[in-house]
Amino acid sequence: MAEHRTMQRGALLDAARSLLSEGGTEALTFPALAERTGLARSSVYEYFRSRAAVVEELCAVDFPVWAAEVEAAMQEAGTAEGKVEAYVRQQLELVGDRRHRAVVAISASELDAGAREKIRAAHGGLIAMIVDALGELGHDQPRLAAMLLQGVVDAAVRRIEIGAAEDPSAIAEAAVSMALRGVQG
Repeated sequence: MAEHRTMQRGALLDAARSLLSEGGTEALTFPALAERTGLARSSVYEYFRSRAAVVEELCAVDFPVWAAEVEAAMQEAGTAEGKVEAYVRQQLELVGDRRHRAVVAISASELDAGAREKIRAAHGGLIAMIVDALGELGHDQPRLAAMLLQGVVDAAVRRIEIGAAEDPSAIAEAAVSMALRGVQG
């Protein structure tokens, strides 16, 4: 029985990922989850008390997975500059990934404080990964630099997500260039 519940929970999370990546947070409704999974709507409520709870679980499950992918890419790089480049590129490569799209689609405004805090903590983990590399590059405030760098990455992610005029690879190159050379171009 427990195994069956785990499978249904997994199916609900997978349906939630699809709905979020197809239509953003508006698309994530309990009727839609019920329809996608073939469960009764009342059954969906047995697993999750609210949309925020679905989102919170998605973040808890998916964020560590892609943070680990970013970390692995950084570990392969030999130099501090290489780590910064890997940090930017790997996050941008994950944009097309449904897990990433789902996490990005989640607007903080609809989440309760607990869920927002979890997302912030996960983002904090991502930023912590790059602080050391920025310190190696000689930044006297590597944590501030890391947060600003993540802002560049987030802006590039949004640019790719909206299907901007530029090719995603051009957006990635510009983000890497800005990360490594600031605004000197």
